[in-house]
Amino acid sequence: MPIATAERLITFEEYLNYDDGTDNRYELVDGELVQMSLPTFLHVLIADFINDAFKAEIKRQNLPYISLREVGARTGIRKSRITDVCVATKKQVAEMLKESAVFDMPPLLAVEVVSPESVTRDYRYKRSEYTVLGIPEYWIVDPFEAKISVLLLEEGLYEETVFTGKQRIVSPTFPELSLTVEQVLAYGNNLHVKTDTIPKKG
Repeated sequence: MPIATAERLITFEEYLNYDDGTDNRYELVDGELVQMSLPTFLHVLIADFINDAFKAEIKRQNLPYISLREVGARTGIRKSRITDVCVATKKQVAEMLKESAVFDMPPLLAVEVVSPESVTRDYRYKRSEYTVLGIPEYWIVDPFEAKISVLLLEEGLYEETVFTGKQRIVSPTFPELSLTVEQVLAYGNNLHVKTDTIPKKG
């Protein structure tokens, strides 16, 4: 479970400049620093696979996007979350090059990979906070339930579609992406699977 480390409420600006001299990662939750647990290798592999797939699709279509790992998103006055994978426009990133890697405007897409300790955080808290921030597309990748939920923002609320097995994941951000749930989850369990197994169009 995340560990609350702050003895007093801190501002978002203090969070951006916080450095305790360690490599610990923190989210800001209602003014408190919350240390994030180390991810499992399964978690890391799946997130890396998705990030690589997004990068390949961006390159293939020459899209003005950037896919990033573990960047922040400000979700409230005293709240900031760390995404597993985040897709933003090049313009968004260019405007923040010399700033801390925390978006204060909604990126195009956020992905969270569920870990045993993050179920409530990913399905409930981040879903609510990403709605308020206005992230148009949010993926919840759940290797334990063998499914990927794609949530699309419609009139201020997320509409959810659940994909499983050999179903192709439908993404408005990447409408030509050819990627199945099976491919994503297999990468976390089979180190011989590579991103070049993703079918390419064109």
